[in-house]
Amino acid sequence: MINWCPTCHTSISDSEVEYEQEPTHLWHIKYPIKGEEGKYLIVATTRPETMLGDTGVAVNPNDERYAHLVGKKVKLPTTDREIPIIADDYVDMAYGTGCVKITPAHDPNDFEVGSRHNLETIVIMNKDGTMNEKAGKYNGMDRYEARKAIVQDLKDAGLLVKIEETKHAVVHCSRCKSCLLYTSPSPRD
Repeated sequence: MINWCPTCHTSISDSEVEYEQEPTHLWHIKYPIKGEEGKYLIVATTRPETMLGDTGVAVNPNDERYAHLVGKKVKLPTTDREIPIIADDYVDMAYGTGCVKITPAHDPNDFEVGSRHNLETIVIMNKDGTMNEKAGKYNGMDRYEARKAIVQDLKDAGLLVKIEETKHAVVHCSRCKSCLLYTSPSPRD
């Protein structure tokens, strides 16, 4: 997992990363449970565009609300992929909905969870911050344009539950102040 600056086009060491608290949104999204018509896991995320690289949804193994769902699958919204529901102690039962989307290629914590559970790593962004062919119909869009399009598609499909205002520690390049990408194992050419 590396920090990648899409403006400087280089990897950034951890010592060159600056974290800044920024106002953002927390999108609550329905992930339909396979084989359970009309039932969903609701996942809260600050980066809906990364959901295209999700390869699992995690719940805490001690969370009784979701224990019966571990081992089942959900349909990844805006795609035709199905991903597993896994149990991992990483999940904070009190934060958001207690369900965490796992995107191993674009988040260092998710990378660790994905490694523990042998989840696939799908890189969905190019090194310039645009979406790649694995992002389906969002291919070629800037990540922030893709975010807007995905949120609209979720609304249109009835899968967006709510949007909350929040603050989030965002990683920035100390050189140019751009918002960084996390990528694994290395950015695409």
